[in-house]
Amino acid sequence: MREQPPYLHIVDVLRQRIADQEWAPGDRLPSRAQLAQECKVGEAVIRRAQETLIAQGVLEGRAGSGTYVAEPRERLRMVRSRQHEHTDGALFRAEMAALGKRGTWESRSEAMVPAPVDIAARLDIPEADYCVRTLYEYLADGKPVLVSTSWEPYSITSGTLAVLPEGGPYAGMGVVRRMAEIGITVSRATEQPEPRQATAEEASLLGVQKGALVTHIRRTYYSDDGRPVETADIVVPAAHCEIVYEIPISR
Repeated sequence: MREQPPYLHIVDVLRQRIADQEWAPGDRLPSRAQLAQECKVGEAVIRRAQETLIAQGVLEGRAGSGTYVAEPRERLRMVRSRQHEHTDGALFRAEMAALGKRGTWESRSEAMVPAPVDIAARLDIPEADYCVRTLYEYLADGKPVLVSTSWEPYSITSGTLAVLPEGGPYAGMGVVRRMAEIGITVSRATEQPEPRQATAEEASLLGVQKGALVTHIRRTYYSDDGRPVETADIVVPAAHCEIVYEIPISR
C-alpha cells in the first residue's frame, strides 16, 4: 500500500484544527515557517497543503498578507434541464430569486471572431470561419457563480436582428428563443461536464484561487436538421455551486 504524501497529511491536520475552532473564519494562519516547525515538515509541504485547501475553498490566500480561513459560503444549486437555459437572463434572475438571491449578469460580444480549431470542430465549420463570441459572467448578490464563453457561427445570424445575443430586440432571450425568431428551430442540446482546475483568467473572474476545482461544461445546441448553432464553455466553481441535472421521464 502506498504511503500518503506528506502534504495530504498536513491537509488533514489543518482541516482538523479548523474544525476544532483553533482558527475561526477570517483568522490568519501562522506563517509557513511556524507551521513547518510545529508539524515537523518542510515549508514546501506546508505550501502545497495550503494550496490544496485554497483550491477546495477552505482557505484563501491574500497577496502580501498571508493565508486565512475562508468565510463559509453557501453553495448554490444550479439546475440543468430542458427548462433551464443559463444564457437566458430572465430565467437566471428568476432562479436566483427563488434562492433569495439577486441574479445579474454581464456580457461582452464580438462579431467576426475566427473560430479556434476546437470550436470549429464543435460547430462543424471550417477552422477560422467567423463566429460571434460572447463572454458572460453571472452573479448572485454581486458574487460570481459561473462564467461562460458562447460561440455562434456568424453565417447563421449575419444580417439579422439576432446577430448579437445581448444586443437588439432579442437581447437576453437565450439561444433557443433567439434562433426561433429568425426561423431556426433548436431541437436538442448536448452537455459534457468534466472536473478540472481553474485557469488564471477563470480564477480571477470567479473570485477563486488559480487551480481551484471547477466543473467545465461543454454545451452545444443543434437545429432540427442536426446543424450546430451554438456552443459554449460554461465554468462553475465547485466550492460555490452544485450542479444538478433534471431528466424528464417519458410515460
